[in-house]
Amino acid sequence: MSALLSGSPLAGRVAVVSGASSGMGAATAERLAELGATVVVLARRKDKLENVVKNIEAAGGTALALSVDVTDRAAIQTAAHQVADRFGKADLVFNNAGVQLISGIEELKVDDWQRQIDLNITGLMNVIAAFLPHLTESAAQGKPTDLINTSSIAATRILEKFSIYSGTKAYISHLTRLLRVELGPKIVRVATIEPGMVDTELPDHVTDPDASKLMADLIHDIDCLQSADIAETVAFMAAVPRHVNLTEITIMPTAQAI
Repeated sequence: MSALLSGSPLAGRVAVVSGASSGMGAATAERLAELGATVVVLARRKDKLENVVKNIEAAGGTALALSVDVTDRAAIQTAAHQVADRFGKADLVFNNAGVQLISGIEELKVDDWQRQIDLNITGLMNVIAAFLPHLTESAAQGKPTDLINTSSIAATRILEKFSIYSGTKAYISHLTRLLRVELGPKIVRVATIEPGMVDTELPDHVTDPDASKLMADLIHDIDCLQSADIAETVAFMAAVPRHVNLTEITIMPTAQAI
């Protein structure tokens, strides 16, 4: 995607990006910084996070890497305090950490089920719990304020063997709609982005041969989304005027039919 935004529309913003060590998270962190935001990147892989920070700093931006597992509630709370101490309260949270592990339900891969629930749901909720006070305070001070959750087109598509993953993403999409009821009146914008097939490392985690073939065929046969496409979309959602909330963005490769 060609850059749609220019200048520094996010100047003065403090952005937190989870799942920021690669793919959509890394690309979005770098783009937010390019547009003027101070960015804090969260993920477990410290070396990859530090590469993201180096890229941001090389381009003249400001960033901080915090190596943290979002499933660790206490660690995320500590990270929120570190952000506040270093940069002030966050006013933009891209809640992006997640994992995709596909299998037939009768295979009873309960460890994979639990890992997806822990990261995609509990991890997402831990980030919300830690940074929601930041967001509500920032909004009360009159700042543009965004909570953007990463869901998936799988939240609404019915795909064989995707039951647990799709269930976690459906949770995220519907949670976001419900959070708007409570937070919209406080002028905290709440949104979800639901991508289709993105050419990232996420499909590499899929071990089921049928699901792997489905994704490999999509990557081979169509012009998939790139991480930069997601990054530009998230940046646009955060850059619109404060009274505008782009609440639920489904972004698909044009040629993807499922």
